[in-house]
Amino acid sequence: MAPDAAGPLVVQKYGGSSVADAGRITHVASRIAERAAGGERIVAVVSAMGDTTDRLIGLAHEITSAPRPREMDMLFSTGEAVSSTLLSMALHELGRDAISLSGMQAGIRTDAVFGRARIADIETARIERELAAGRIVIVAGFQGASDDFDITTLGRGGSDTTAVALAAALRADRCEIYTDVAGIYTADPRICPEARPLRDIGYEEMLELAATGARVMHARAVEVGALYGVRILVASSFESDAPGTLIHEESTMEQADKVRGIAHEQAIAKITVRGVPDRPGIAAQLFTPLAEAGVSVDTIVQNASIENLTDMTFTVERGDADEALRVTEALLPQIEASEVVADADLGSVSIVGTGMSTSPGFAARMFRTLFEHGINIELISTSEIRITCIVREAQVGDAVRALHDAFDLDRE
Repeated sequence: MAPDAAGPLVVQKYGGSSVADAGRITHVASRIAERAAGGERIVAVVSAMGDTTDRLIGLAHEITSAPRPREMDMLFSTGEAVSSTLLSMALHELGRDAISLSGMQAGIRTDAVFGRARIADIETARIERELAAGRIVIVAGFQGASDDFDITTLGRGGSDTTAVALAAALRADRCEIYTDVAGIYTADPRICPEARPLRDIGYEEMLELAATGARVMHARAVEVGALYGVRILVASSFESDAPGTLIHEESTMEQADKVRGIAHEQAIAKITVRGVPDRPGIAAQLFTPLAEAGVSVDTIVQNASIENLTDMTFTVERGDADEALRVTEALLPQIEASEVVADADLGSVSIVGTGMSTSPGFAARMFRTLFEHGINIELISTSEIRITCIVREAQVGDAVRALHDAFDLDRE
């Protein structure tokens, strides 16, 4: 049984929870087969089953405390290979013609930065050939190959990026991201029970939410979607009647000029360098070595200079705190700073909405709400459509719930 070769082309992505075991893989196969029977041409991108990647990391560290990045990418790529081949087999059992492809076989070419490679190009000839033959194409997500044919992985959220990039390269009619939640919520429903799924959201707002802690979509995938105008539907693979959330160029008028969602992150560390000379080039002297050490810096705040000395504070993920502290301490003599101190028990809460750039009062309401709930703000950073406050990690949940209520996000 072959899908109509002239039917609409849809790229789907199924996350690890959607293909966690044989039963769920069979369920996904049934969904895909039903869509194909309706005349759609399907390219399905799959993640590794359940906690496969975590188990592979554990195995590697049983062998060595310092596995080489290239070998880790080879190891990680096996997880998606397993789920893609099993899904193809499940489709065969349902009488559908399907084929599984690795990232390299699917034509995904990347740079050679192991563990966080970026897609350089996608040669779609093989996929187009398989679709023309009437097959459903199953692609192992999260991976590609360098010019030297080394297997690479795309880093956190890589399967989302694979799916959106394939949709762009194939000029698909749409891209559908299936996960274990019913769409993009106004906040994390595990922390805020009153959170509700959004019907739609613009690329810019979604990018800010993803960058500040919303885990349903990865920021890189949203960037690719925005760049190529790929309409992305985020929906549940378990609730067939849930409409999901559409990420596209413009959100609906009904949602304009208000906060759209609350994002949060935990496990944030704050590094403060004290007694920094206030002279040109100091920031470059500090942050260039951090970048070279692979430390990603987020919020940066510099105090006003007093007697040509200032304090410089920045945040990193808690997992990078020790390395950031090591690099910064080694730089103290060079930059002539007095000391460096760290605080690793922080988190963040952010409000996001395009209306904030032109309407007054959002920051004041956010700060007042946190104050009324006894939540101290350690740092503040902003963009045109986002305000982020760094707070104590133990208070992140309270902050999310308080802000969700303050901005009436439980109501349409």
